[in-house]
Amino acid sequence: MIKINDLGFYYYKKRPVFEKVSFEMQNGIYGLLGENGVGKTTLLHIISGLTFPKTGSCNVLGYESSLRNPDMLKQLFFLPEEFAAPALYIKDFVKYNTAFYSNFSEEQFNSYMSDFQVDKDRKMNELSYGQKKKVMIAYALALNTPITLLDEPTNGLDIPSKSQFRKIIASVFDDERCIIISTHQVRDLENLIDPIIILDRNQVLLNNSVEEITKKLLFSYTSHQPEDTLYCEQTMQGYFSVSPNEYGEESILNIEALFNTVVNNRQKIKELFNSNL
Repeated sequence: MIKINDLGFYYYKKRPVFEKVSFEMQNGIYGLLGENGVGKTTLLHIISGLTFPKTGSCNVLGYESSLRNPDMLKQLFFLPEEFAAPALYIKDFVKYNTAFYSNFSEEQFNSYMSDFQVDKDRKMNELSYGQKKKVMIAYALALNTPITLLDEPTNGLDIPSKSQFRKIIASVFDDERCIIISTHQVRDLENLIDPIIILDRNQVLLNNSVEEITKKLLFSYTSHQPEDTLYCEQTMQGYFSVSPNEYGEESILNIEALFNTVVNNRQKIKELFNSNL
């Protein structure tokens, strides 16, 4: 669905955001992770055609994203972290904007709004930040576009709403969709995102499925501090560690620990995953 080849981008020439980055994204609920300033939002802007590569290319559904071809745009929706809410009733906002998206389902939208407990007979600009976020998430997912880009979607949501968000995302996903979620709130999406992309310092450190990750890395608790681990932290239950999975043992992925492991063992991770990114 998305193919990025030798991508280069910078805001300032001496501080590149991406340098010769190449990778692909197919169907899946991608988790896009990385520290502040590594280019997560910039990457979403490039994919959606809001920002243009300086070098290389970004191909989305067979189109160069920078050309913003209408046939590409009607198959993609980008929900930014911050957005301006118009002084329109929710139902009017939906009415005026859905003409561009042929797969919009009013039934789904109404169902998601009910799940989020937001009244449609309200003006967008009169809602709280969290309520606006719920409306836009419901709208984005009811459009049923093949590609959906969500930048920090759980920011502003309370705990019950985060739970509803996970349920809705899981319900809308199918093999024809690519949903990319850029987030710092990894615990909100622990059992949802797959594959996982980790960005760091002009490059992609990891772009793998959960299955591929747990084949290569072992996530485990022990009562004593283990030796020769890639990452270890002390908890109330003992020690949680991440180490190479030398014997093919099964374990449950911990995304926060994975992130810390990857950014502290860049070269070792590339060797383990035989990365050619």
